[in-house]
Amino acid sequence: MAEPEQPQIYLISPAEFELGRFPDLLARVLDAHAVACVRLSLSSHDEDRLSRAADALREVTIARDVALVIDTHFVLAERLGLDGVHLVDGSRSVRKARKHLGPDAIVGAFCGTSQHDGMSAGEAGADYISFGPVGATALGDGSCAESDLFAWWSQMIELPVVAEGALNAGLIADLAPMTDFFAIGDEIWTQEDPVAALGDLKSAIA
Repeated sequence: MAEPEQPQIYLISPAEFELGRFPDLLARVLDAHAVACVRLSLSSHDEDRLSRAADALREVTIARDVALVIDTHFVLAERLGLDGVHLVDGSRSVRKARKHLGPDAIVGAFCGTSQHDGMSAGEAGADYISFGPVGATALGDGSCAESDLFAWWSQMIELPVVAEGALNAGLIADLAPMTDFFAIGDEIWTQEDPVAALGDLKSAIA
């Protein structure tokens, strides 16, 4: 019987970063670790700032053959030549984004802790479903995406599933058999050495 494939790493940018520094840091992380996708996840809604950030990160990801998606702004994704969009409103915008971006773009959907939302987003044309937060966090309403959700999804649904939010080595070890991607952001960017921090988290996958 073949061994199941190990989950891949999906990086989320910080909500704020310096354009003069972060692209070089991202490049160091990507050079040290295999990463499937990077998500530009700025808190800003300023189109110029988003565009300049996307341009800077795209140079880094294209050179390393890593996909780059942007949170929410699928019109910008097309205009800036990004690989797709990560939607944060469950299944609500999936059809619209898919119609706008076409069949080849990546359209992902964050569905919180809702199995129903995940299934609806998949039926609407999402390429992957993200559930979270997995760990305890003061953000949101305090609910967590439990391992039972990932276990059910991995058994019943073929669409790739992403675990994100307040991850640590223990949670990663627990979920590794039942998720396709771990989306990691502040877990490493808030550390003194993000390259080493990602290495520590990745070691929990094996």
